[in-house]
Amino acid sequence: MSQIIIGFTTEGPTDVRFLSSIIQRTFVEVGFECSKEVEVVEPVIYIVKDKGDHFNEQIIKCCQKAFENGVMAFCIHADADDESDDHAFKFRINPTFEEIRAIKEGICDNLVPLVPIQMTESWMLADKSLLKEEIGTEMNDTQLGLARDPESVNNPKEVIAEAIRIARQSLTRRRRKDLDIGELYQPIGQKISLNKLEKIPSYNKFKEEVRNAYRKLNYLQ
Repeated sequence: MSQIIIGFTTEGPTDVRFLSSIIQRTFVEVGFECSKEVEVVEPVIYIVKDKGDHFNEQIIKCCQKAFENGVMAFCIHADADDESDDHAFKFRINPTFEEIRAIKEGICDNLVPLVPIQMTESWMLADKSLLKEEIGTEMNDTQLGLARDPESVNNPKEVIAEAIRIARQSLTRRRRKDLDIGELYQPIGQKISLNKLEKIPSYNKFKEEVRNAYRKLNYLQ
């Protein structure tokens, strides 16, 4: 049996809670495509970015720390903050990855970009039934303002927060309790079906990059 140690870095702490399980489960699922059995070593290693540095400097330091921790495939999360990922790849991801691969020694250069269109919360909208279950409402998508394609939503975080507000208002005062979007990241990240996420183009792009990481290790043809 072969092993793979994976690591990741994100833009913020809420992204960690949502993405950690998704990253691990995606590597496990793609691992079944390999010609021999692959064990995804737990836990997934999270590396905190140093504040104050430019994006490329932050990621280079993370990749050096990843190498020190034995990471064999390192995921770099960066929200597109746009309706496409073109700008993020052209000005952040691709130039930084070129810098890292030029260093050659003492750095993890098996890199997996993870770039949600708009922001991470768009992936939370991939399974609206699960989202409504976690919010605790039986209202429909239209009533909650969720009846849109996830990656077409300009600010999915605000849309989810508004859906929570609408759902809470529909309850009687005795049943109503405060719910913050921050409470949803971890349970949705753990429960969301990867099949549901495959409806999201940016997730499929990430999944193909996971395949490329396995190919660089000669685990996958």
